[in-house]
Amino acid sequence: MKKIAVIGAGGSGTTLAVLLGEKGYNVDLWVRRKELLEKINSFRENTQYLKGIKIPKSVICKNSVSDVIKNSDIIVNAVPSQFTREVAKSYAKYLGKRSIIVNVAKGIELHTYKTMSQVLKEELGKNIGIVTLSGPNHSEEISMKLPTATVIASDNADCLKKVKEVFQTDYFKIFLHDDVIGVEVCGSVKNIAAIATGVCDGLGYGDNARGSIITLGLMEMSVFGKQLGAKRETFYGLAGVGDLVATCTSKYSRNRFVGERLAQGKSMEEIKKGMHGMVAEGVQTTKSVYEFAKKHKLNMPLTQQAYCVLYENKNIKNAIKDLLKSFS
Repeated sequence: MKKIAVIGAGGSGTTLAVLLGEKGYNVDLWVRRKELLEKINSFRENTQYLKGIKIPKSVICKNSVSDVIKNSDIIVNAVPSQFTREVAKSYAKYLGKRSIIVNVAKGIELHTYKTMSQVLKEELGKNIGIVTLSGPNHSEEISMKLPTATVIASDNADCLKKVKEVFQTDYFKIFLHDDVIGVEVCGSVKNIAAIATGVCDGLGYGDNARGSIITLGLMEMSVFGKQLGAKRETFYGLAGVGDLVATCTSKYSRNRFVGERLAQGKSMEEIKKGMHGMVAEGVQTTKSVYEFAKKHKLNMPLTQQAYCVLYENKNIKNAIKDLLKSFS
């Protein structure tokens, strides 16, 4: 293995760069903002997205995407989902014929309603091996070497084996999966439920309401996934229930954070400022999934009400009332 490239220096990108660097691989980490790059190089720590975790010397930060990609055997796509297409276009011509892309972005592209593996195939070519990494894997806990189970999915068995060998550690256990669409749907739709759960917690609605929202999130995940051809059993595994429960209950969940702040009466502009550059994928995923569901006449009341709150400024308590009415 010559080199591994990580595209994106957010929490997940930095965490995986550290994990791979500590395993002895040479890692180039693409940092978009020069100011952040200089801070990381000076302190060997990403204080904005992964405070307190030292970055090994085998991880080299660079601002040039072409320099990062060239001669890399594995490329980790760790930019937010809505920027994945744009960034992939910028490095497509630098890929080697045997390069493997590992996607960790969780979202559905706006307007096209495509998953990230579909976006990457369109921009990088069908012959490039693409592996999706998903599941209950908050970067904060992985970086602290807490036990974590994750899923990697691909239609290429050889790529799966190689990625598992490279990424697995004694605390980061990887399970192979062949339902790429299902795994990606789970990783995307669970963020909508996490926003709704955050709202319930912010309003002090208790455990019963939280459990109901998580269950409804699982149902809508299944409805959306079935429309795209996902396997039903995927929703009841690590990538589905596992990630759903973790994201809806974790103090590290950015999407749950958004819901809690909405319940406190904060505007999305105020919430974004409070996140200090971090991205809650569920906000734009809500829009993508809502539009897709409306187009295909899918019954997804939780997504519908989340959309109304996020994009139509609907009163939260009225949204909850209408959600309850949809089951009467």
